[in-house]
Amino acid sequence: MSHYFDSAQRRDIRALSRTFIGRTQWPTWLLLIAVPAAWFALLLGSPVIGAGWTIILLIPVVVLWMSVQHELLHGHPTRSVWFNKLLGYAPFAVWYPYTLYRDSHLHHHRDHDLTLPGVDPESRYLSQAHWQGSSRLLWGLLWLNKTVLGRVLLGPPLALFGLATEEWQRLRRGDRQAWLMWLTHGSLTLLMFGFIALYSEISVWQYVFLVTVPVLSVGMVRSFYEHRPAERPEQRTVLNEAGWPWTWLFLNLNLHLVHHDLPGLPWFHLPRVYQARREQWQQRSGGFLVQGYGELMRRHAVQAIDSPQHPFS
Repeated sequence: MSHYFDSAQRRDIRALSRTFIGRTQWPTWLLLIAVPAAWFALLLGSPVIGAGWTIILLIPVVVLWMSVQHELLHGHPTRSVWFNKLLGYAPFAVWYPYTLYRDSHLHHHRDHDLTLPGVDPESRYLSQAHWQGSSRLLWGLLWLNKTVLGRVLLGPPLALFGLATEEWQRLRRGDRQAWLMWLTHGSLTLLMFGFIALYSEISVWQYVFLVTVPVLSVGMVRSFYEHRPAERPEQRTVLNEAGWPWTWLFLNLNLHLVHHDLPGLPWFHLPRVYQARREQWQQRSGGFLVQGYGELMRRHAVQAIDSPQHPFS
């Protein structure tokens, strides 16, 4: 637990972990049952409800599954790394193997490196040297990616291109771990595609391009202004006071500074811990506060929120 928290705060947080919900983590267990069940029910029921409604309803289900995977990699609902991996390995979102997401995201949680290009794996910024050496086309794409519409439309292909480039290099080097991970993920994905082709009204291509790509776009909304460059690490992470359904889809990750300071705190405790000392959290963030994703969409649908060039990398 961060040294930032005084004894009273530490005591309150420990008390939460000793409650029935904290000990059992039943909301997360419920999601681990309900989300895959909803995925299978929608596909098996697709001949009745139709392809269109199946696609529309699958998008929030898969977004929620990615949020559940995020909980698992942070040690919820169990502290067993291998068991959580087993629980979260289903490739419903297709593109990112669980272990790749886990290892990259845990690296991202080194808060002193947040936003630093080439160091933070989830940075959306370029170093000054990289920026100056890039083409005007890349400059334009990155500026567009700093608008909400650009992030929703360009974010997924840019992210997938970066993923493919990095992972192909690992595979070419003969990285044994990378080969094992992608072979396992690929085999499970092919089995999933076989199930979709045999038992659902939608095709594999519809699932890939009309479900999983929009799922990435929804995830891009969450990460659009999750971090910013700032001298102090704690002022680099947002407090987004979003409402339903965003808080549900993202399992309260909109309160991102609380999560970064307390990564071991389960999703269902984040709002309570934030509301108990709301003003202190906002002070700690240096005023990095957003009043919901609607505010970002209104203000930055077509206007860049900041520069793609990191100011002090």
